[in-house]
Amino acid sequence: MYPYVPVALTRIDGHAMLCNQAALDLAQISNSTAASGGEIIQENGKLTGILIDNPMEFVEAVFPKPTKAQQIEALLDAQTFCANLGLTTVSDAGLDKQVIELIDSLQQAGRLDMRVYAMVSNKKENLDYYLEQGKIKTERLNVQSVKVYADGALGSRGAALKTPYSDQHDHFGAMVIGTQTYRDLANRIAKAGYQMNTHAIGDSANRFVLQTYEKTLKGESNRRWRVEHAQVITDNDFEYFTNENIIPSIQPTHATSDMYWAEDRVGSERVKGAYAYKTLLEKSGRVALGTDFPVEQVNPFLTFYAAVARKDVKGFPEEGFQKENGLTVSRNFKRYDPLGGLCQF
Repeated sequence: MYPYVPVALTRIDGHAMLCNQAALDLAQISNSTAASGGEIIQENGKLTGILIDNPMEFVEAVFPKPTKAQQIEALLDAQTFCANLGLTTVSDAGLDKQVIELIDSLQQAGRLDMRVYAMVSNKKENLDYYLEQGKIKTERLNVQSVKVYADGALGSRGAALKTPYSDQHDHFGAMVIGTQTYRDLANRIAKAGYQMNTHAIGDSANRFVLQTYEKTLKGESNRRWRVEHAQVITDNDFEYFTNENIIPSIQPTHATSDMYWAEDRVGSERVKGAYAYKTLLEKSGRVALGTDFPVEQVNPFLTFYAAVARKDVKGFPEEGFQKENGLTVSRNFKRYDPLGGLCQF
């Protein structure tokens, strides 16, 4: 007998969850529960306790949320941690209205000195407020973008691919948002003058996001919509990044974290278009670099190291992972732009 205490462990990238039976029971997940935009993984007709992407929401909904006091403590601890590394401004991707207002109140009270570029989480209540309210800019807070998820992660095989995963027959991953829902959302964000920042990992998700951006922003200029990760690009889809409205927003430490198994997921040919930061820079003329903490480490020097050396912190591999797509340190690194990140022109 297992203790009837609900337990759920989330993968570090937030795209997979391992639950015990008590957590599944609390969330009323059974073999017949429908899963859209993800998976409830079963083996031999039995639940494994592994949830991928959207079905995780069933469990999240029944677990207690952090209190306001806990949120304040977490924000102040994060500020100290970042300040010790020399960070004075951060971009936070996907925040609810309550958290954004809490950040603002702490800043106004002089308790939070950190400047925050806050991306609004794609939820109805958030969108109804901020897209109607318009952009919000104070001395330390900047709210004018929306974080959206197109697909899942490569590690948990949730990234949406054009052809099946190399290590799982007939499995393509999944979009976590409906295609028409996404197009409608893009139009709404564009009309509000907000920036759209979309997580896209798989080559299928990237193509769909890029095509939607191109169509939605036709006739526009310098809208600076971001493709977060732009992780696996195939065929001629790199050409979409020549559009001046689109910025590839990349996290170089993902390459050195994923390099041990990435080829297993996508095969020897597709992996050539994965983590292709130099190609993205050549096509776009600019790339936004980020750490993606807390998925990766906070220290931005590790970002630069991974971008240039393409090695992990132990110096592996000796020749660098797909070194042909490493970036170079240049005087052309201009500045940090809160709309686009650290840009190289």
